[in-house]
Amino acid sequence: MPEAQLLEISLIVEDELVEPVAEALARYVKGGVAIESTAVTAGPEDEDGHATGPLRVYGYLTIDETIEEKRRAVEEALWYLGRIRPLPEPSYRTLRESDWAEAWKKHYHPIPIGRRLMIVPAWMEPAVQGRVPILIDPGMAFGTGTHPTTQLCLAAVEDCLQDRGSQPLEVIDLGCGTAILAIAALKLGARAALGVDIDPDAIRAAGENARANQVAERLELGLGSLTEVLAGDYSIKSAGLVLANILAPVCIRLLDEGLARLLAPEGRLVLSGILAEQAAEVEAAAQRNGLRLVEERQIEDWVALTFGASDQG
Repeated sequence: MPEAQLLEISLIVEDELVEPVAEALARYVKGGVAIESTAVTAGPEDEDGHATGPLRVYGYLTIDETIEEKRRAVEEALWYLGRIRPLPEPSYRTLRESDWAEAWKKHYHPIPIGRRLMIVPAWMEPAVQGRVPILIDPGMAFGTGTHPTTQLCLAAVEDCLQDRGSQPLEVIDLGCGTAILAIAALKLGARAALGVDIDPDAIRAAGENARANQVAERLELGLGSLTEVLAGDYSIKSAGLVLANILAPVCIRLLDEGLARLLAPEGRLVLSGILAEQAAEVEAAAQRNGLRLVEERQIEDWVALTFGASDQG
């Protein structure tokens, strides 16, 4: 059977347009939408780096007999979005499914996060300068560590685990993508973690990354979301640290659907994927569901919010 061909659709936009463009693409593309910086500034000898520049939002359509219909649908969605606020024209390119990752590997450098973490491309073995390496090969799933929302969440994970000291805790990662957050938590001392996602490609990538980081035996993965966790479909039913690096409207919906019920006593909930202008609305949703804001951190226009139960200090 001939190898599948993919049509990549990408737009380079500023922070405030990332969420609507991602939502427009997500209705049609294969394997979810990816968001990454357009550049990574590397340190001396390329041993570390950090994300810079506007963001590239992209996804893939499988080239088959329906490709023209799918492409028109994507372009129509972007056209309507562009009537609200001008958008650049999307760029297109064709590549083989097996080669899609190679297209961005040459731009991806190790990224130091917080005080202890280093996100390392799985195909590299750089010096990590005393940091804890998190080996990531994204597969066709979101989460390479280059986006501010992921970096904010990782820093929050580091702080939450440090605050718990030697007390072991379990972690739930909703919308886990590559499982970068759950893997980081495990390598920083969490006892066990559950990662769930509605995208089968994400679960496959997460499993590969867990094995590369030698934490697979402590990371349970499942196809699903909050509903399945609340229903008790997995071995971990509540956790001392719950993570959701999604979009603000999804965070609000999950809060109203019972997200706070996943928190163990004295647990912490970290929500990311939130633009600064949306933070107040997310905080209000958390408050009406029995949570209080513990910490807010920000990179550029993005924020991550950490919550605890309102009746606990």
